[in-house]
Amino acid sequence: MKKWLKITLWVLVLLLVSTVFFFAFQAENSKTLRMPAIAIHVEGESAFLTEKELIDRLKIRNLFRKEMQVGALKIHTIERNIKAMPEVKKVEVFKHIGDKWEIQLELRKPIARIFNSIGQSYYLDQDGFMMYRSALHTARVLVFSGAIHDVYNPRLHCDFINNGTLKSSQKINQIYHISNYVCNDPLMHKLIGQIHLQKNGDFVLIPLVGDQKIIFGAAPNPELVQDKFERLEHFYKEALPHEGWNKYKEISVKYEGQIVCRKR
Repeated sequence: MKKWLKITLWVLVLLLVSTVFFFAFQAENSKTLRMPAIAIHVEGESAFLTEKELIDRLKIRNLFRKEMQVGALKIHTIERNIKAMPEVKKVEVFKHIGDKWEIQLELRKPIARIFNSIGQSYYLDQDGFMMYRSALHTARVLVFSGAIHDVYNPRLHCDFINNGTLKSSQKINQIYHISNYVCNDPLMHKLIGQIHLQKNGDFVLIPLVGDQKIIFGAAPNPELVQDKFERLEHFYKEALPHEGWNKYKEISVKYEGQIVCRKR
């Protein structure tokens, strides 16, 4: 008899605890969700996504709304949707106890803006991803124009960079090599503002200082790009201060081991 009494008491205790937890869970889920705490990390000065824009996108997709209850919050769905945004590199979404939740995201860093031959405009980021042009934001980066036939492809990413077998991405490949070097070199970052791709495949650099043009040639790999820029940097540091910025109308580093200049 005592054994059955103990079992009955334990069952009642378990039922009571389960009932308390159930109602506590229901009360928790029925609370009104707060606005998320948002932390956006971006390298440099170009942020292509603001807190307001992020919240507006979540509202449009019905993932967050005013007076939304805690129980309706779908953390993994929100994280998946934010991750798919082209401006976003990394994202984590957290749910805290009560009505608080948090979004932490890292944005992509654009290093080049491309105007292709069919009128499209898009960005290339430091990892080799394509980003569409934003109507709300612009970035102060290298501008590429001319005979660029590569169309915007959101699936293009860093796996394509350095893959010479992909003919459609070869110009993007070269654009990435040049812009990645310029972006990380203090002198060239201040010196070069625009680059034009000629029909013969030569890249022509247009400096921000002076009115000469720089014939760069092709940029098939990072090593050759580095060699050409180092020759150009040596010329700018050693020759131009003595010769004067306006003496030459054309500087060429196209050919290996040479700097060829044309006077005015």
